[in-house]
Amino acid sequence: MTEAILLVGGKGTRLRPLTVNTPKPMVPAAGVPFLTHQLARARAAGVEHVVMATSYLAEVFEPYFGDGSQLGLHLEYVTEDEPLGTGGAIRNVASRLHSAPGDPVLIFNGDILTGLDIRALVDTHTGSGADVSLHLTRVDDPRAYGLVPTDDDGRVTAFLEKPQTPEEIVTDQINAGAYVFDRAVIDSIPLGRPVSVERETFPGLLSDGAHLQGMVDSTYWLDLGTPQAFVRGSADLVLGRAPSPAVPGRCGDRLVLGTADVAPDAKLTGGTVVGARAVVGSGARIDGSTVLDGAVVESGAEIRDSLIGAEARIGAGAVLDGAVIGDGAHVGEGNELRDGIRVWCDARIPAGAVRFSSDQ
Repeated sequence: MTEAILLVGGKGTRLRPLTVNTPKPMVPAAGVPFLTHQLARARAAGVEHVVMATSYLAEVFEPYFGDGSQLGLHLEYVTEDEPLGTGGAIRNVASRLHSAPGDPVLIFNGDILTGLDIRALVDTHTGSGADVSLHLTRVDDPRAYGLVPTDDDGRVTAFLEKPQTPEEIVTDQINAGAYVFDRAVIDSIPLGRPVSVERETFPGLLSDGAHLQGMVDSTYWLDLGTPQAFVRGSADLVLGRAPSPAVPGRCGDRLVLGTADVAPDAKLTGGTVVGARAVVGSGARIDGSTVLDGAVVESGAEIRDSLIGAEARIGAGAVLDGAVIGDGAHVGEGNELRDGIRVWCDARIPAGAVRFSSDQ
């Protein structure tokens, strides 16, 4: 059976303050750490052995997931002392793999939410005889990504870094962050130094005449690198738009964990999640947002497309739209926070201190 490497070493700097106390893959999405969804989908595709390449806040993964038996997996953990990049991280965990040189090894990035057909990617790899196969997805605006053009047979012809001019946009296919490597290719990556698969390994393999196969799968795909994307991804999991066997409840407009206390007249819509021990007061309206464990939303607050950190408090009548509130922060009543504003962990905003409109 195919084994997998999960790359979870990133610092998640674009997600701060969500990632001040929690590494990005452990931030809750739809009621459980995001990584749980990835592991559950890998298991559903038949993967049994997963090696996690950790770096930032590495010490939190193993106490939570343990040996993986609760998910039906055998999990191992390898921690990088110095960040090694994607390729270096893959090479660094190779000694834990059981695969023979010609066997396929799945590789996932820890910050992509996707509906990828994992078995189909493995079958494409083995069926085409490729050295490496890549999941490609199509995007409307590929300028923020590396482009991966393919020929009529799906063979990769080039790796183009983020294009700047219209002439450089030769395809709308981008590297979607899931791969199948032959084990022998992993062993050929230099050991003990930083290596980028995107900038070094893949272009190097191409120039050496290796066979790199692309599989375009345009099911659900979202890079959870920004707070707004993370909130969107969590809501899509709850709504059932993004598939996962790990959502702790039925799909629908809301997911309220068992120990939460939500007032009967509060309105929760759009895939909103209310975490354990969180409190939502009377008349509050929360749409497409995540309220993490132990947070309090007081009466009459209106929250849209926002994330409220653990143990944070949102005062009565406050309005939040596209806001990220760090763990333990207090937003006083009557504040108006919009447009991607980030309030740091444990910050205090007095009542009525921040507004986008007049106070009348």
